Amino acid sequence: MPLTPGILEPGSPAPLGATWDGLGVNFAIFSANATAVELCLYNGANREIARLDLPERTDQVWHGYLPGAGPGTIYGYRIHGPYKPEEGHRFNPNKLLLDPYAKEFFGLLRWSDTLFGYRLHSPRGDLSFDRRDSGPGMVKAVVTTENYVWGDDKPPAVPWSDTIIYEAHVKGLTRQFDEVPERFRGTYAALGHPAVIAHLRRLGITTIELMPIHAFLQDRHLIDKGLRNYWGYNTLGFFTPEPGYMSSGSTNELRATIRRLHRAGIEVLLDVVYNHTCEGSELGPTLSWRGIDNANYYRLVDGNVRHTINDTGTGNVLDMASPRALQMVLDSLRYFVESYHVDGFRFDLGATLGREHTGFDPNSGFFDAVRQDPVLNKVKLISEPWDIGPGGYQLGNHPPPFGEWNDRYRDTLRRYWRGDSGQRPELARRLSGSADIFASRRPTASINYLASHDGSPLGDLVMYEGKHNEANGEDNRDGASDNLSCHWGVEGPTDQEPIVALRERVKRSMLLSLFASLGTPMLLAGDEFGNSQGGNNNAYCQDNEISWLDWEKLKSPEGAAQMDFTARMISLRKRYAGLRSAKFLFGEETSPGFRNLDWLDERGNTLSEDDWANGEGRALIMRRALWDGDGKIEVLSLLLNGSEKAIEFSLHSNWPWQLLVDTAYPEREAGPYEGATYMVEDRSAALFTALVEPPK
Repeated sequence: MPLTPGILEPGSPAPLGATWDGLGVNFAIFSANATAVELCLYNGANREIARLDLPERTDQVWHGYLPGAGPGTIYGYRIHGPYKPEEGHRFNPNKLLLDPYAKEFFGLLRWSDTLFGYRLHSPRGDLSFDRRDSGPGMVKAVVTTENYVWGDDKPPAVPWSDTIIYEAHVKGLTRQFDEVPERFRGTYAALGHPAVIAHLRRLGITTIELMPIHAFLQDRHLIDKGLRNYWGYNTLGFFTPEPGYMSSGSTNELRATIRRLHRAGIEVLLDVVYNHTCEGSELGPTLSWRGIDNANYYRLVDGNVRHTINDTGTGNVLDMASPRALQMVLDSLRYFVESYHVDGFRFDLGATLGREHTGFDPNSGFFDAVRQDPVLNKVKLISEPWDIGPGGYQLGNHPPPFGEWNDRYRDTLRRYWRGDSGQRPELARRLSGSADIFASRRPTASINYLASHDGSPLGDLVMYEGKHNEANGEDNRDGASDNLSCHWGVEGPTDQEPIVALRERVKRSMLLSLFASLGTPMLLAGDEFGNSQGGNNNAYCQDNEISWLDWEKLKSPEGAAQMDFTARMISLRKRYAGLRSAKFLFGEETSPGFRNLDWLDERGNTLSEDDWANGEGRALIMRRALWDGDGKIEVLSLLLNGSEKAIEFSLHSNWPWQLLVDTAYPEREAGPYEGATYMVEDRSAALFTALVEPPK
């Protein structure tokens, strides 16, 4: 039925957003402090064709029903109310506002000064009022309906102890992958292409974690510098997949990709950004939440509510103590589980979400709401456990069932393998699952990683000691100043074979350490074949070859060898239960003469207190002994040499050892080893196993 704009019927306050029922569309939007709400309708030529007052208000939700409207209807809101920044209110009906519950967008946002609620260059700053219409340059919402057939799709439901995460960027993963047709590269469709899935399966990962795919805003200051927001931590719509990643223009493209990944046994996690929005500080644009109800959506400074709190470093913080802001986040999470079948979430700056007005609280409203939710408590939940606000470092303080990115694991492994002194006690804690941090949960709560999108990839950790972020246009001031890296003699690429060989060996040693550690391993996309960002450790604005994976490296001898080695490490982890124990091991007796965890020096002796205190001790044996299920004890012995010289390690001479891998000699075949000692080269590690009959 064609749309003939008229008077709105009362409609319903639930659900929030625009909902088609087959005969018309119900519009519902929350605003506690508004005095009136206008629904603005647009045609496909981006021309406003009607403004209709929402006729009813129920429990702070404004609503109306438009008979005859249907999918494809383009709309936005103009909301009336006080413009009193000093009281926390920033209503301006001259600004067209995006529905926070919009599930699809129409058009692109065109930056101009009209998008701001105040006169940008007024001497009164944000206390001034801008009367220009922002509608022509504003992105609009589109009424949708779902018609995707999921068939027999079901979640892979990979147990936490078996989970191997692969962090990837939708565009960067495939933009230069020549096995994917050009028209699909960098899109959701490419992510589900058979060549990509084949690579993931060959590697052996179980779970792909996608960097933000919620629709995000391109920052004005980056556009002015000829750059783009590549990472996407700048959300414009919490219910809308990023349109720039669609090759077809349809959100079903993402659904089809998730279904293909599920069919391959691969879970899909989304990196989500609910700690802030793209509107920035009080000096930012008025695009949605600020103009809808600034005082309810954002945390404002006590005693000076003109200003937004900035615990995120982005200018604003969503107020999780506000019921409607919290509802929006939960509705968004459930929507992506139920409508897109995603398998879990990684929460950017998760400490912010746990903030009440008194500070971080593991029993905050957000955590309590998620944990009791019958949809969300069944999926994987991971937090980035920090922000930049007071008391913002909260590693280990999140409630179950949350996993947490463990930056102490990352930093310890980097320090140990570059040869820092005094690392042995800390290394032991990290390899054994970080019980000192996660004792109230399980080792799988520790998300172990060597590199992530935020910082240097593994290839650069052995190639650069400094950061090289000049392309970001900030005079190399941005990004971490210390990567905890070592270039092993030359800054950047080199043809010097001894340096190249050492770099490759260190990378292999780090990868073996990662996959032999208790906890949940996470691999950064491209680290399996030595991808590099040319030393840029903050490539958030580099939507180009700096950030896109260079698949040509996989075709090089070094890249192919690293791919094979990484897949081999993942295969070993899957094969040996002792490498992925779901429970902490504290050295309890497995059987007479066997303990489930032992720490030994290179002579095979249990480390004494003096040994642990020896800052120059860089050799370590981690030995685990667990029942194998067939009446034998499976012993795994990891020999680590972080020193600059080869070390001879003692083995238990009475056990039938099998060498599984040596990072100095990756080509060495796995098989029986009969010696009582084993020489481990400098910056190298070796893994042995033995099946031992228990004492009678």
